[in-house]
Amino acid sequence: MTKTISLLSALLCTFIWGTTFIAQDTGMDDIGPFTFNAVRFFIGFLAIIPLALLFEIKKLKNEFKLDIKTFIILSLLIGLSLFLGSALQQVALLYTDVANAAFFTIFYVPIVPIIMFVFRKKSIHWSVWPSVVLCLIGGYLLTNFYDATVRLGDGLVLLGALFWSTHIIFTGMIITKYNLPLTIGAIQTLIVAFLSFLIGIIYEEFILTNILKEIDSILYAGILSGGFAFVLQIYAQRNITPAPAAIIFSLEGVFATAAAWFLLNQVLDINNLLGCFFILCGVLLSQLLPLMKKAY
Repeated sequence: MTKTISLLSALLCTFIWGTTFIAQDTGMDDIGPFTFNAVRFFIGFLAIIPLALLFEIKKLKNEFKLDIKTFIILSLLIGLSLFLGSALQQVALLYTDVANAAFFTIFYVPIVPIIMFVFRKKSIHWSVWPSVVLCLIGGYLLTNFYDATVRLGDGLVLLGALFWSTHIIFTGMIITKYNLPLTIGAIQTLIVAFLSFLIGIIYEEFILTNILKEIDSILYAGILSGGFAFVLQIYAQRNITPAPAAIIFSLEGVFATAAAWFLLNQVLDINNLLGCFFILCGVLLSQLLPLMKKAY
């Protein structure tokens, strides 16, 4: 039953992430990307912290008795990874469209096992390598390579995928050691809000009237995605092994593309559709083949 709830949590988390690309895209008509992220994640923090205090305050002392230093280090690492991933993704949306941003983001799926192999000496399944090739082919087809501006945006999202990968890895490490998903979610959103504010205050203007113009997009991206979706991710990674979790999370691109078609009229041409197909095949290949080997 617990695993079923975690699977549903992962699916709901992925749906929220995918549809939030629309809010992220439309929410920058009057404000900059760092202003958007600062307000978005601070609202996410305000949404989570009451629940963390209500449900996890009594567990904090027992959990921290284990190793508070490790908790602080991992919290900073997931916060920094989330900041870099979300910042690059948000800035990229100024240069590329929702579909491209969503599909290049899911490059974290084949990146995760590679990082685990290089830095944590975890064994890597052979299926990762053909999946990476498929993702690269798909990325070439998906990108409007004749448009240098779009290519810049896609490159930023791809770089952000590296930090989404480290976020997933560090999240898996901290949640298996400390059963505090709400507290961890609150801490990481506060870190992202603070770092986004520091950069935004230097390079952008915090104008309240402009922020209020984007309040609908900010509330959706803040409360649902910046807040509860990341808590759902943390909870899901405690009860689901990485392979099926990664498969579910990769559906983020599918949800985002569908939302872009319906809400923003961002229709993909045949090359883009083939690119989507190759990327999804690569992502699923890297996860399903190891599962098949275990089954037999």
